[in-house]
Amino acid sequence: MDQSNKAGATRRTNQDAAQRGYFRLNCDGNILQVLPCSEVDVALRSLYQPPMQRCLTLTFARHSRLLLRNKFASAHCQQSAAMSGLLINQPKYSWLKELGLSEDNPGVYNGSWGGSGEVITSYCPANNEPIARVTQATMAEYEETVQKTKEAWKMWADIPAPKRGEIVRQIGDALRKKINVLGSLVSLEMGKIYVEGVGEVQEYVDVCDYAVGLSRMIGGPMLPSERPGHALIEQWNPVGLVGIITAFNFPVAVYGWNNAIALTCGNVCLWKGAPTTPLTSVAVSKIVAEVLERNNLPGAICSMTCGGADIGSAMAKDERVDLVSFTGSTNVGKMVAMTVQDRFGRKLLELGGNNAIIVFEDADLNLVVPASVFAAVGTAGQRCTTTRRLMLHESVHDTVVERVAKAYKQVRIGDPWDPTTLYGPLHTKQAVDQYLAAIEQAKQQGGTVVYGGKVMDRPGNYVEPTIITGLAHDAPIVHTETFVPILYVLKFKTEEEAFAWNNEVQQGLSSSIFTKDMGRVFRWLGPKGSDCGIVNVNIPTSGAEIGGAFGGEKHTGGGRESGSDSWKQYMRRSTCTINYSKDLPLAQGIKFE
Repeated sequence: MDQSNKAGATRRTNQDAAQRGYFRLNCDGNILQVLPCSEVDVALRSLYQPPMQRCLTLTFARHSRLLLRNKFASAHCQQSAAMSGLLINQPKYSWLKELGLSEDNPGVYNGSWGGSGEVITSYCPANNEPIARVTQATMAEYEETVQKTKEAWKMWADIPAPKRGEIVRQIGDALRKKINVLGSLVSLEMGKIYVEGVGEVQEYVDVCDYAVGLSRMIGGPMLPSERPGHALIEQWNPVGLVGIITAFNFPVAVYGWNNAIALTCGNVCLWKGAPTTPLTSVAVSKIVAEVLERNNLPGAICSMTCGGADIGSAMAKDERVDLVSFTGSTNVGKMVAMTVQDRFGRKLLELGGNNAIIVFEDADLNLVVPASVFAAVGTAGQRCTTTRRLMLHESVHDTVVERVAKAYKQVRIGDPWDPTTLYGPLHTKQAVDQYLAAIEQAKQQGGTVVYGGKVMDRPGNYVEPTIITGLAHDAPIVHTETFVPILYVLKFKTEEEAFAWNNEVQQGLSSSIFTKDMGRVFRWLGPKGSDCGIVNVNIPTSGAEIGGAFGGEKHTGGGRESGSDSWKQYMRRSTCTINYSKDLPLAQGIKFE
């Protein structure tokens, strides 16, 4: 799904909440609006004062005692200055403590909190100021956590599914109570705008509601047996321990999709969040842990180990991890898949997407323009379902480009926690470099920048949302998923051409057409249409609902999460034949006498 699960030490994130709100899409004027419902009013902006530096030039031979005293005093001063420079210690960000966060946070939970590995600092993408620190897991702590999680499964698997559903319901309710403050943390640490941060927590809540109903419905059919006096049934059982590795761009929702369904199915979970959003992992785990502990259940049912590639690699190799659910880049996902396959383990992959919107000559352009802008600009182009290719029929190409470019000019760029902001920063400085490199490659391959194309002169990782025209449909940069807000506009002539271009990229996540031709709609949905896991009509490529199975084909990984029958990925199936007669007939009428 994104470029996220790389063990980087420098993180970002910052900014505060603002006010709850929601999107309204218009076809002209202000293309997108955030309408606030003022709820929390937190003013945010902070100036980071770097730690004091002292220069000690005393000679050790003559001033050893004084030197030791000064070194101690200097270290103490620097530590104090560093602590005061953390956003969590500033009054404007005191709400972080409502989530149980502090200056230094343990990054391991397995029924008790701990962590003695590398200490990492989480930074705010909007200004690159430090928020707080998290101590990651060591390999020994990973080993201890796996053992405790496997032990917890013995109790959890014996609990009837509807009772497990009740626990999941309580988790959803606990998230509801913290939805605004947790959404604020997502905005602060990941960089997405506040309403998207709250919306992400809402996804976890919604999946919990869905999983509660599922807890009374999961199961297999009783099938007709060809043998008299026999019953043929399907029995579904939990796989055991589900390892969940999530990405930076949805640091709450993706864990929620997996966690709620996996728990209902009778599994226990071990979570490794993105190394650049560790505070969100800690905060979510605290909310879930409180529910488990309140019900006298082992906290290790939902364990967490913050860490980098070492922890992720260990999970992929570990035969005790019965299912590895990985969300991240295609390159890392391929390594995870090969490692898990090497031990014949189960995997669920949610990887990249090079998603296209196709606009035909009969499309309603009043739908096309806001849909394209939202899908390309939302989350600053850092969704796995972001629209990266906009294919326009030659008869509407110029008109749509003009209208979309006009709409881009009206996208309000600013602090993610400002309720009027529609577009925030990229997550890392590395992403800014990738943005610049992609634009340069596009120019070299014949593209023309018609809007954007520059890094913004302001604190944080801000770049201009960008539109590029004139590229060939098979230009190398067009076939490359760059996790930044660049929209490549392509011109096509025929339906066959457009469908083929949609399918020619390696990924197969999301796709959409805009048309009024019902015959074309069903051709698009059929075997010769889109080869993606998400196939839309007259809506954007992003914004999937939790009731459907989420995932894609080809290099997107083939996994399915959330709704429909995705629960089957978290369970193992047995076909059971029960003979309740006094005879022993064989199948297919075979006689063996």
